[in-house]
Amino acid sequence: MSHDHDHEHEHHSHDDLGVWGQIKHALTPHSHDAAEQILTAEESTQEGIKTAWISLLGMGATAAAQLIIVWISGSLALLADTIHNFGHLVTTIPLLMAFYLSRRKPTHQYPYGLKRIEDLAGLLVTLVVVLTIVLIVVESLMALASPPELSHLGWVFAAGLVGFLGNEIVAIYRIRTGQRIGSAALIAEGQHARADGLTSIAVVLGVVGVWLGFERADAVAGLLIAAVITGTMFNSLRIVIRRILDGVDSELMEAMHHAVEHVPGIVAVERVRARWLGHRMEADVLVTVAGSSTAREIQSVTDKINSALREKAANLDVITVQVNPAT
Repeated sequence: MSHDHDHEHEHHSHDDLGVWGQIKHALTPHSHDAAEQILTAEESTQEGIKTAWISLLGMGATAAAQLIIVWISGSLALLADTIHNFGHLVTTIPLLMAFYLSRRKPTHQYPYGLKRIEDLAGLLVTLVVVLTIVLIVVESLMALASPPELSHLGWVFAAGLVGFLGNEIVAIYRIRTGQRIGSAALIAEGQHARADGLTSIAVVLGVVGVWLGFERADAVAGLLIAAVITGTMFNSLRIVIRRILDGVDSELMEAMHHAVEHVPGIVAVERVRARWLGHRMEADVLVTVAGSSTAREIQSVTDKINSALREKAANLDVITVQVNPAT
């Protein structure tokens, strides 16, 4: 039984994490399983599509500008950063396709629709990132053995700063939208953009190293870029696989179970389950009520369960409640 209720869902700020906590929070991809506000399935999908298109254009402009400077300067670290930026352009395309396909109506063959194709897009994103890491490592090792001549270091320095700002803007936009609509893939893409911003800072550090007389600083920065991307890739993969295996954040499940337990009229909570279908959720609940409960009382319990669960997870599409009388 499914009901629509309008409730505001509070999303706590990360300002109280401290400096190190905020740095760790920025570098570690994570999924906020409870959406920040209630959106219908169509509204949330449209938000995801709009965000993907806007960030695609933003990253495309950043990567194109960096590519021109790579051609002028010959900087390996900047090349590695630019390659990853173009890789993000490629990985955004399947994410867009997933959002569009998720809008298709359920069929007899696919009774739940194609919403989970979003998680498959997340796996494809991971594959592209792995290939990017391999390319960066190979190029960096070659540069360590035979450092290339660099020129126009001032331009490379400026490009690194531009790359950081461009990627951070895209990262903030993607992550906020992903949190609002509950999309793990979009949050992970935002974290990838944030990692790109940090790698741009590594480019800047590489240029400073060359200015100080360390000619291999550019190649070392390229290896640092690969290390940062590798860590981000593994964390993002963990989130996507958890979704595919019907995993839900344990804190959210505890909150949902706690909410059902406190609904008046319930004798026992037998089961509270939830799972993701793309960036939307479904849940089913099995509870026991007093054997003397009337049909009106059972309906009241069902309505209260729906309201309590939607306060904890605003992006729930369907809630199935089964009520058994105590014997």
